[in-house]
Amino acid sequence: MQKQIFKAIGLMSGTSLDGLDIAYCTFQFVDNTWKWKIEIAETKSFPEKLKKDLADAMELSGSDLTLLSNELGDWMGQKVKLFIKTHDLAVDVIGSHGHTIFHQPEKKMTLQIGNPHAIHALTQTTVIADFRALDVAKGGQGAPLVPIGDLLLFPQYEVCLNLGGIANISIKENKQLLTAYDITVCNILLNTLAAKLGKSYDENGAMAAEGKIIPSLLAELNSFSFLATKLPKSLGRESIDKEILPLVENSEYAIKDMLATAVEHISLQTAHAIQSNLSTANVLITGGGAFNTFLIRQLQEKLTSKIKLATADKTLIAYKEALIFAFLAVLNSREEVNVLGHLTGAQSDSIAGIKIG
Repeated sequence: MQKQIFKAIGLMSGTSLDGLDIAYCTFQFVDNTWKWKIEIAETKSFPEKLKKDLADAMELSGSDLTLLSNELGDWMGQKVKLFIKTHDLAVDVIGSHGHTIFHQPEKKMTLQIGNPHAIHALTQTTVIADFRALDVAKGGQGAPLVPIGDLLLFPQYEVCLNLGGIANISIKENKQLLTAYDITVCNILLNTLAAKLGKSYDENGAMAAEGKIIPSLLAELNSFSFLATKLPKSLGRESIDKEILPLVENSEYAIKDMLATAVEHISLQTAHAIQSNLSTANVLITGGGAFNTFLIRQLQEKLTSKIKLATADKTLIAYKEALIFAFLAVLNSREEVNVLGHLTGAQSDSIAGIKIG
């Protein structure tokens, strides 16, 4: 008989480089339904040198990138080992996303570093990692990975919207996944602008709220080539660095005006993504952008009254992606599909992830 109850840890290191999310979650399969709970969750900030090395990692040689992967894996393993010991946890499996350095599925290339063997060696716990590579090998985008979790863990929402470094969305109709994809840049752009004013992020969107929209910059952002790409599609950091960040890095515009314009772009594109698929929906919003009250207000203003934005609790907002990777590891452990080929463009569904230990 299949194991029905799992205690799993999910690890997520996002493109916005705000740290390693660690979520200890319980899952129970009852009456063909998954019940879940985030029991304990913490974010561990990267040491400054490691954070800088990760930010610059695309420029490294192969050997230096391998060393960085080992360093990150050791650091992650130490943090998870301490997390388990501090909270006296029993853990069946750890699901680690790793930290994405390259994502160019059209070249059949995706790379997440953070050596999972090091995590296993330090924690003496089964680790499942490298969730994207199999789908890419099958001709898929290696993304999105979260829709199976959105479908099985959040059946009460027609839309699951994540406002992380990149904004992405899962859309359901009649309790089936209709589509899922990356929408556009989000916190990578907002945090880059906030950093110019000495802030790690724009708290509550307060600085953006004081700015004025720059029509020419908005037009350039809305001309981002990724927006016209046909589905299935996923957005890599490379495209953002090439097309989006140069628009603001040496600009003479006021930072607050650029922030206001960036929020306008994100809210416009997100509203379009929702309303081009559904006329009525309950929307679950998670990711760091969910705390940006100005961004959420701008999004709500662009949606009809039949699109309802749901307020998640702070733990779910911050740790939903870590929850999902814990769940992907659980599905892998049960030898069940965890990546859906019809959404990624792969030739078939996958039981993704490499098991270590």
